[in-house]
Amino acid sequence: MPMPLNRRFLRRNLLRGCLAAGLLAAGGASVQLLPPLRTAIARPATAALSRQSFVAAAVQRSGPAVVTLETTRSMPTSSVYGLPPALLQDPMFRQFFGLKGERAPSSQVQRGQGSGVLFDSQGLLLTNAHVVDNADQLMVGLADGRRVPGRVVGKDTLTDLAVVRLEGKGPWPTASLGNSDRLQVGDWAIAVGNPFGLENTVTLGIVSNLNRNVSQLGISGKRLDLIQTDAAINPGNSGGPLLNADGEVIGINTLVRTGPGAGLGFAIPINRARAIAKQLVETGRARHPMIGIGLSPVPASTPGAAIPPGAVIRSVQPGGPAALAGLREEDVIVAIDGTSMADPAAVVSAIERRGIGDALIVTVRRGGSTLDVSLTPVDMSSLSRP
Repeated sequence: MPMPLNRRFLRRNLLRGCLAAGLLAAGGASVQLLPPLRTAIARPATAALSRQSFVAAAVQRSGPAVVTLETTRSMPTSSVYGLPPALLQDPMFRQFFGLKGERAPSSQVQRGQGSGVLFDSQGLLLTNAHVVDNADQLMVGLADGRRVPGRVVGKDTLTDLAVVRLEGKGPWPTASLGNSDRLQVGDWAIAVGNPFGLENTVTLGIVSNLNRNVSQLGISGKRLDLIQTDAAINPGNSGGPLLNADGEVIGINTLVRTGPGAGLGFAIPINRARAIAKQLVETGRARHPMIGIGLSPVPASTPGAAIPPGAVIRSVQPGGPAALAGLREEDVIVAIDGTSMADPAAVVSAIERRGIGDALIVTVRRGGSTLDVSLTPVDMSSLSRP
């Protein structure tokens, strides 16, 4: 017998109401079909905190110690006569050639900018030597907005490092220095600085390689084994810190490769920078061990063949440790203190690590024989140039 219309209507509405409430009545029990609205949209209080990256925490730790260095240099203007400015400034020269009415050549001001990092509460900061080279005036801008003059304590062109002392009153923020000897390829690398004058810029990458000698980059006259990174380093980043994931300084940014292979940045390991900074603060200069030889790679046996390990001595400086120990031109250095040498850069690095005044054993191949020679490196400044 069909159900009366009014009963069917009431039953249909009751079922809809139960579904809308998320409950279905069945024999006195209830089954929850939809979660309560409040539970569905609620979030744990810690969810927002988890979105902060380790980079933000690292920069908060050392970022306040990153500074901007602004330099001014007086550069003589070129002469309209094509003569050296110093010659035109000579009054006798000007009188002889009737240049009394002409103005002596003037100088123009050249401005530069770089980065640095405070590592000592007494107001000492590390930067690159090329940032402060020949600077007449030096102004340091801090992250908190303060601007104070700076004075170069010492610089070392061989390692491209310099120490600057702030001439204002502190307190000064400082960055924690890490241990670059513990770095591994693939570790996080965070570059902080002021590229193109854009203050407090942070870029992220990894450590791409370690102990990259500058000679591999076509740079001569430097003694550097660098940290290679793909973190973006641009003009103005020079002298700023390279940080690890904990916010510790692991390197001082020094250069970036342009042209083919662009996108590679390089930093001076902080352990090396710390040792050089100590010497610059104590004596105003850095000491570099030297044995008085010129080196080149070992020639390949045939064109296109692999270059053999070692380094050929091409010149021996008279009166230097190598000459006094009996080393000769065309000797091939194959090991130092029992460690095989891959190339000339490895030889230089081994001597640098040993330091001044400590004897080392140089193994050389001469003709068909091999011999060990003991010698003691001396400071570069004690050897006269040939």
